[in-house]
Amino acid sequence: MPYKIERLGVVGTGVMGAGIAQVAAQHGLAVKLYDARPGAAQAAFTGLENILNKLASKGKFSQAEADAAVSNLEVVDDIAELADAQLVIEAIIEELDAKRAVFEQLETVVDEQCILASNTSSLSVTAIARGCKHPGRIAGLHFFNPVPLMKVVEVIGGLETEAAVFDALVTLTEGFSYRALAAKDSPGFIINHAGRALTTEGFQILGEQVAAVADVDRVLREGMGFRMGPFELADLTGLDVSQHVMESVFEQFYYDPRYRPSPIGKLRVEGGYFGRKNGRSFYAYQEGKPVRHQQPVPQASTPSVWIKADKEDDQQAITALVTALGASVEQGDSPSADALCLLAPYGVDATTAALEANTNPAHTLCIDPLIDLERHRCLIQTPATEADYRDAAHALLASDGTGVTLINDSVGFIAQRTLVTIVNTGCDIVQRAITSPADLDDGVRLGLGYPFGPLAWGDQLGPQRLLSILERMTAITQDPRYRPSPWLRRRAALGLSLVTPEPSLSQQNHTEADSHE
Repeated sequence: MPYKIERLGVVGTGVMGAGIAQVAAQHGLAVKLYDARPGAAQAAFTGLENILNKLASKGKFSQAEADAAVSNLEVVDDIAELADAQLVIEAIIEELDAKRAVFEQLETVVDEQCILASNTSSLSVTAIARGCKHPGRIAGLHFFNPVPLMKVVEVIGGLETEAAVFDALVTLTEGFSYRALAAKDSPGFIINHAGRALTTEGFQILGEQVAAVADVDRVLREGMGFRMGPFELADLTGLDVSQHVMESVFEQFYYDPRYRPSPIGKLRVEGGYFGRKNGRSFYAYQEGKPVRHQQPVPQASTPSVWIKADKEDDQQAITALVTALGASVEQGDSPSADALCLLAPYGVDATTAALEANTNPAHTLCIDPLIDLERHRCLIQTPATEADYRDAAHALLASDGTGVTLINDSVGFIAQRTLVTIVNTGCDIVQRAITSPADLDDGVRLGLGYPFGPLAWGDQLGPQRLLSILERMTAITQDPRYRPSPWLRRRAALGLSLVTPEPSLSQQNHTEADSHE
């Protein structure tokens, strides 16, 4: 049955509900605002009227268009006044029992042709629909904050959601010029699921004392092109919110180590360190911007440098850089006794790299070859690295003004372990058929602001290289959080792109169905 949506009801008129109402009204839908809190719906209407008029005054659209959008908004004091809605979107508190109660109440108000959708960010759509008389018309419609600016929405089908309902929501949101992502009902859906990797790995790095907060963020921001590192992001979104999502996803996946949160986050939340919203953050702020303390560049003379990289192209790039910076590069198969040994491994820590290369650990540091060396340079010291050699490497690589971050020993540096975790999690998402490769990559770019989607990024770096990093990290740490996804392993073995979808089973399923007739 095709659905026509011209009249919308919004239940819950906080930030999310008001944003959804604004977008719908601007696109010509008649929108009724309802909130169980006295005066909340009227306050939302007044706020939206002010926002639309302000945007018109700035030339974002005409005053006539603002007036038309305002005329599409109506405040109602009784949920029964949503009876003529063709779609009702619930945007209340993220509590299962509260959402179920709203949906059960709505079923007594609207007719059977009305679609009911939840803006839930983490709760199961199937669980919300349980107990409803018509679960087939219930779906998830997850917008992101701020709704008018974040042009992406997850359309989530529960176990009983009808295809026509799902398709109607996709059509509606695409009519808003939003990227509609098709998601299967699963913990975290697409974007919150994929986003766990950056945050959890950031906390894991911090917990291992690999690097300070600002250093982790700086490497990922300057070296890899993220808009914010994990701790800047936690300050912005609120650690109380992100810690809850991390714990929820971890629990819903039955404590899979891949999604394991950190006790550091829990401790900070218990202490009231929520982020910028309450002034207790990872960073201090001046004029709304974080105060980032950078490592001072030491003054040191440079001995001759011996270089060994895992890959020949990295060997050439690092040799060219060190030479351009004025150092003498040794060409022998082994270093001289006093040489600064600069290694460029993938997946292993500096200790393992030094032992494999048979270099003196006291004279050895590693440089991350995954990072564009024109943007940033990340160095790892072994536990035995002498201060003179540490300072010499730091001073040399910072001598042209490019940022350098020195960190303690770790598998995969900061960038490698973070990026492979993001890609590996993305591979698991498509392996589970939670969404398509295209929807995953678009969702992460639009919803999280990453430079690339996980699978496209993985293809740029090469599936074989990513697999090797994960296998080495797993071997050293013995931590199953780094176990490679089957999606990655198979495509690396076959030389396939990570964005290659699974072959269709539709013909096979059709044949099997015919055999039972």
